[in-house]
Amino acid sequence: MSNSRSRSRRDPGGGAGAAGRDELVSRSLQSAEHCLGAQDFGTAYAHYLLVLSLAPELKDEVKETFQYTLFRWAEELDALNRIQDLLGCYEQALELFPDDEVICNSMGEHLFRMGFRDEAAGYFHKAVKLNPDFSDAKENFYRVANWLVERWHFIMLNDTKRNMIYNAAIQKAVRLGSKSVLDIGAGTGILSMFAKKAGAHSVYACELSKTMYELACDVMAANKMEAGIKLLHMKSLDIEIPKHIPERVSLVVTETVDAGLFGEGIVESLIHAWEHLLLQPKTKGESGNCEKYGKVIPASAVVFGMAVECAEIRRHHRVGIKDIAGIHLPTNVKFQSLAYSSVDTEETTEPYTTEKMNQVPGGYLALTECFEIMTVDFNNLQELKSLASKRPDKIGIPVIKEGTLDAIMVWFVLQLDDEHSLSTSPSEETCWEQAVYPIQDLADYGIKPGDHVMMEVSCQDCYLRIQSISVLGLECEMDVAKSFTQNKDLLSSGNEAELCNALANLQTSKPDAVEQTCVLESTEIALLNNIPYHEGFKMAMRKVLSSLTPEKPCQTMDTHCQNNEMSSGTGQSNTVQSILEPFYVLDVSEGFSILPIIAGTLGQVKPYSSVEKDQHRIALDLISEANHFPKETLEFWLTHVEDESAMLQRPKSDKLWSIIILDVIEPSGLIQQEIMEKAAISRCLLQSGGKIFPQYVLMFGLLVESQTLLEENAVQGTERTLGLNIAPFINQFQVHICKSGRVTAVPFWYHMYLDEEICLDTSSQASHWKQAAVVLDNPIQVEMGEELVLSVQHHKSNVSITVKQ
Repeated sequence: MSNSRSRSRRDPGGGAGAAGRDELVSRSLQSAEHCLGAQDFGTAYAHYLLVLSLAPELKDEVKETFQYTLFRWAEELDALNRIQDLLGCYEQALELFPDDEVICNSMGEHLFRMGFRDEAAGYFHKAVKLNPDFSDAKENFYRVANWLVERWHFIMLNDTKRNMIYNAAIQKAVRLGSKSVLDIGAGTGILSMFAKKAGAHSVYACELSKTMYELACDVMAANKMEAGIKLLHMKSLDIEIPKHIPERVSLVVTETVDAGLFGEGIVESLIHAWEHLLLQPKTKGESGNCEKYGKVIPASAVVFGMAVECAEIRRHHRVGIKDIAGIHLPTNVKFQSLAYSSVDTEETTEPYTTEKMNQVPGGYLALTECFEIMTVDFNNLQELKSLASKRPDKIGIPVIKEGTLDAIMVWFVLQLDDEHSLSTSPSEETCWEQAVYPIQDLADYGIKPGDHVMMEVSCQDCYLRIQSISVLGLECEMDVAKSFTQNKDLLSSGNEAELCNALANLQTSKPDAVEQTCVLESTEIALLNNIPYHEGFKMAMRKVLSSLTPEKPCQTMDTHCQNNEMSSGTGQSNTVQSILEPFYVLDVSEGFSILPIIAGTLGQVKPYSSVEKDQHRIALDLISEANHFPKETLEFWLTHVEDESAMLQRPKSDKLWSIIILDVIEPSGLIQQEIMEKAAISRCLLQSGGKIFPQYVLMFGLLVESQTLLEENAVQGTERTLGLNIAPFINQFQVHICKSGRVTAVPFWYHMYLDEEICLDTSSQASHWKQAAVVLDNPIQVEMGEELVLSVQHHKSNVSITVKQ
């Protein structure tokens, strides 16, 4: 009996086994639908897995419901921090639907939120390949690609001069005997391929970024060099001999230099290379085959600087006003940009920003001559080791022109060998930007000929640091009242003049004043300097609150009159006024904002700020105190919200908001993600007559031509990369360029209407917003008088623009 039953279960015909399977599938489908109705998504998902494993022919029929169930169950797992279970569900789903672009895209979104950007990019890329018209996946891919393949990759690969000089230096080294080569930080692998083409016998390359490593693999295969170059997905610091490469090499090539020279870790990687991966260097006067000795390209570098006046840098790194729409900024709140170099900072942060100084709006004015900051020999191990431990060098530079001291601009000359060099000077046509050290905390930024700009220069934490900047006046060497060095730094410096200044400052400061340093992004500082923005919001909020005021007493008087029927007219009015509910104003814009404080000046208002950082909250409290607000006037909304993802909710269970301020445009010029969903929720939380700011947005665009933006967005053919085929692979990672210019593209900007009369223009000179642009894949040749057809689509906060003749 058991044998016959066993055979009947395996019967491939439509017997009892098939009938039993069909019944199980039917019951599981019913159970899944029931669980969906009860919002038991986990059980529903399990039922659908069973159905699809038993009856794969039902895939098309249940696909959409399965996707919905998966996404809802994944949301619950994410909220419960059950990450492994979440990833397991997606892996199961992709086994069933391997070519489903929606599931691929959703998997990528979860991975991106978890911080796995490389992996997320892979899923977004697959979704786009499966469906090139899938706008969500395209936008997600563009955004993550912007993280993974930065804009400088395109500019660098388009820099023909840079490529030719590196190629020439590598060819010369290989010709002289350096036949084994290691490329550190390979990127697309262009330097490795130069070495292979030059005739190197053994070429190794290492690249840490998974995205760039995979890209380099594709590039080398396309150029038929994958067999001749060993590509390692790892840091050079982790390479071991003979585990990863068989022996020490005779040549290391690298371009792991940023605008500040040391910021990509070139010193640390070369110290390790000399100690573990390179042959010993040739000593002076020693002859012999170069193959027996080690060397590095680039061989050395000279770093230069210049003090400059630049209004655009000032606007982004110094709060230059004391009053913003009637709000006084007290002296005990010190605003600093992230590009602020402090030896006391626990975190290692990049002490400079970067700019293409010859393209900065408004330009710059040189206040000193160009001066040499330091030299470094990359072929000298002892010199590399001493860089980090060396005491700071004190430099004094004479001022040659009167102006406002805004920044120290830095560039360098990279000496590849004794014959070939590259300069990153702003006067050169180069792919590099310049490092910019903004000046902050001087008592007076005005300088004139005869003054000296004093500074200390060092290489700490793998960064070139320029700090302790002060101005020494002509009239008296003792006069360093313009110094922004911290008092304790002054006292330890041993400089008598600076010591006097420190004592003077101590005598004039308030003894018990609470001081707060508030570190902001450069766009946040530019926003504080944006006067039209704050004045516009103040006027718009006042109009809304004024329109609501007449309604408010009536609502409370009806309920209160019953308890005050015997009161006199005056007494009743006072009682009603004293128990009026305030207007609730919520600011959920990103980053640091003083709009809630401005709202608090407009009457009986309870403003809520959504700032997250403690130092920002302390700063806002101090600003409130300086403007004579009761301490409890300003509330921090996140302390009232358990789940940040559900930030948009009522102020109290029985109350609604009078004003909700949303961030609609990112500082980059793109539309904020999920803004339409946020706006829809916000509308449900407004009292009658309440408003969302901005009330609506108009988008404007312009067809322009610019080679610059084209080079920032895509590698232009094979000519610039000296015949190597790289463009088709890296150009998959084209991104929205957040900088307007002249290119065959559509830059776009916005007019944000707070009401019908008050409009903020994101393209204005005072704006803290940049302009984004869609760069065309294929430039369009047009004649005057022709018309082009633009197709603009807005879907889930993503804007896509196509141009056709």
